[in-house]
Amino acid sequence: MVYVVATVSLKPGVMPQYLELFAANRKLVLAEDGCIDYTPTCDLPTGLAAQGEIRADTVVICEKWESLEALRAHLAAPHMAVWRENVKDLVVSVKLQVTKTAS
Repeated sequence: MVYVVATVSLKPGVMPQYLELFAANRKLVLAEDGCIDYTPTCDLPTGLAAQGEIRADTVVICEKWESLEALRAHLAAPHMAVWRENVKDLVVSVKLQVTKTAS
């Protein structure tokens, strides 16, 4: 199993627009072969001592893929090129953390 945590820093005030675009693209991603989950999340203030600073303009996309090949196909999918073009003016940066099930 392959897990991806994509941390997307947005320009201030564009979160609603980004999430609207994400919802439309998410349907296409979930239909891809090997996609198990593709969910946008945002920081939840909890007061937990170990939690870092709350990031108001950050979306963390939690992804789960059957294989690295499925993830690679996702990244090369035509709708992902359209997605990147659609959000390029909203995004400041994207960082990926790709992991696998530990054994």
